[in-house]
Amino acid sequence: MLAICVALFLVWQTVSSLFIIFAGVLFAALLDACARSLAPVAPISRSLRLAVVLLLLAILLGFALLWGAGKLPEQTRLLINVMTAQLEVVRERLLAYDMDLLGPEPGRDFTQWLFADQVRLLNHAQTVVGGASGLLTGVFVVVFLGIMFAFDPAIYRESLVALVKLPYRPRARAVLDEMGQVLRLWFVGQLIRVGLMALCAWAALYLMGLPAPFVLGLQAGLSNFVPYLGPIVAAVPIALVAMPLGASMLIWAVAIYTIIQSLEGYVIGPLIQQRAVEIPPGWTLAAIVLLGASFGVMGIALAMPLVAVGRIAVVRFYVEDYLGGAVGERTTKTGQAWIEP
Repeated sequence: MLAICVALFLVWQTVSSLFIIFAGVLFAALLDACARSLAPVAPISRSLRLAVVLLLLAILLGFALLWGAGKLPEQTRLLINVMTAQLEVVRERLLAYDMDLLGPEPGRDFTQWLFADQVRLLNHAQTVVGGASGLLTGVFVVVFLGIMFAFDPAIYRESLVALVKLPYRPRARAVLDEMGQVLRLWFVGQLIRVGLMALCAWAALYLMGLPAPFVLGLQAGLSNFVPYLGPIVAAVPIALVAMPLGASMLIWAVAIYTIIQSLEGYVIGPLIQQRAVEIPPGWTLAAIVLLGASFGVMGIALAMPLVAVGRIAVVRFYVEDYLGGAVGERTTKTGQAWIEP
C-alpha cells in the first residue's frame, strides 16, 4: 500500500511530463498509421516508409506555413476587430438593463482577452516541459519523441513488458498492442473529422459572405479535438461575426453551423471512430471536465485518448483477468499488432 501511495504521488508530481510523453506516443501512432497505409503501394522497409511519411509531412507543413502566412494574419486581425466591436454592442445593450457582465474597460478589449489566453497557454507549456522555455520547445519534444517511438517501437514496448512477471508478459504485450491500435485509429479518425469539419464550415461561411471564413472554419474544425464542449465554444465567434450583418444572417450562420456540426458529430464522427473508441458520452465529458480542471489545456486535449487507453487497461486487466468476467458492451479487439513484423 505504501508503494502504491508513493507511486501515485510521483505520478501526480510528474503529470505534466507524462502528458508530454503521451502526446509523443500519439504522434508516433499517427506516423505508424501513415507508414502502414503506404505498405500496399510501397513494398519497402518500414524505416524507409516512415522516412517518406516524415518528408511528406514536412512538405505539407512548409506549404501550409507559406500559404497561411498571407491569409491568417489579415483574417485574424479582421476577426478580432469585428468581435471586439460586436462585444461593445452587446455591452451597451446589457447596460440598458443595468447589467455590466463584461467588466471594466480593459476587460471588454477582446485583443487583451486573446493575449491573456496566449500568456496562460505559454505558461502551461512551460509547466508541461518541466521548466523549459516556450510552447515551441514542447512541440519539438513531442515531435522528436514521436519519431523515436515510431522508428523503434518494439524496444519501448518490451521495456514495459519486462516489468511484468514472466507468465503474464504475453497478456501485457497483447494489451499494449491493442492500446496502440486504438490510439492509431483514434488519431487518424480525429484528423479526418477535423479536416472535414474545417473544410465544410469554411465553404459554408465563405458562401454566406462572413468575414474571415478561413479562420472561422479552422477553429470550428480544431474544436472537434474537444468533444461536446469544443463545438459549443466554436459557435461563439461565428455568432459574434454574423451579428453585425443582421438577425437573419445570425440565424442562418448559427443554423448552418449547427447542422454541419450535428451531421459530423452524430453521423460522420461515429462512423469514423466506431472501430477505435467505444466510450459512453458521459464518461468522456466527465473526463474532459476533471482533467481540464486539474491540468488545464493539456488535460482537455488528451482526455479522450487517455480515457480510451485507460478503458482498455481496466477491461482487460481488472474486469477480465482479475474479476474473471466480461463487460456488457462490445469491446474493441486488436485488429493489427502495434509492432509491424
